[in-house]
Amino acid sequence: MQRWVAGLDDLLAPLLVTLDCFDAYLRTDLAPEDFVLWLGSWLGAESGPEANGARLRAAVAAAAALHRVRGTAAGLAEAVRLAFGVRPEIEESGGASWSARPLGAFPGGPVPGVVVRLRVPDPSAIDRRLLEELVAAARPVHVPYRVEILPSPPSGGFGPPPPPGFGPPPAEPAPPREADPPPTADPRTQALVDNGQPKEQ
Repeated sequence: MQRWVAGLDDLLAPLLVTLDCFDAYLRTDLAPEDFVLWLGSWLGAESGPEANGARLRAAVAAAAALHRVRGTAAGLAEAVRLAFGVRPEIEESGGASWSARPLGAFPGGPVPGVVVRLRVPDPSAIDRRLLEELVAAARPVHVPYRVEILPSPPSGGFGPPPPPGFGPPPAEPAPPREADPPPTADPRTQALVDNGQPKEQ
């Protein structure tokens, strides 16, 4: 009888241990990596087929939050960062503005579109097909997109200017304002004058 009961213990022990630790399987920092990958498929995590380790766990942990901002510039940038480890530059044609008068200028550009610009030390190491699939899934569904993979600038530099994309051109800087001449003393009254006018003291 004892041998038969011991056999049941050996049979049921793995099931009991799994149930006792079930909460740990739902935590991306504790669950086995193969279970995290399976959990990510249920949550629709934007992790990519080759994601593993800490990057996979971070993508699965952020899946629910990313679904709330899906289709926005912030959501698109975060999805690319989780998949490739680098935050991209997002350039979009849309905009929002207000005017105190009617017939004000419309913000953004007339052609809809979004440009995802990824700067990395070695552009050849980035899977362009995977990046395009990720952007196509996370962008607003009706907006055309373009992907650019550029070398990152050297430390302390800004690198070459990016090619023109969507959106309005940057505004020209305002001309510098001329400084007012310093006040001088009238030799007759010894009073300070500012631009020819008496200066109050």
